[in-house]
Amino acid sequence: MTSTDDDRVYKVVCNDEEQYSIWFADRELPPGWREAGPTGSKSACLDYIAETWTDMRPLSLRKTLG
Repeated sequence: MTSTDDDRVYKVVCNDEEQYSIWFADRELPPGWREAGPTGSKSACLDYIAETWTDMRPLSLRKTLG
């Protein structure tokens, strides 16, 4: 299966360090992660992350650096 053939449904998730990822919509989230955006195609979720997650530094580092 190629990424263009992927018809599974994903959701955007985020952890306590405000790091984003995608997760299969029909699976329970792992500990430490929460829903943080749309549910839909892989490309739609990745597009949302690209627009939203503009500072890749973990939250703890951003707080330390001010």
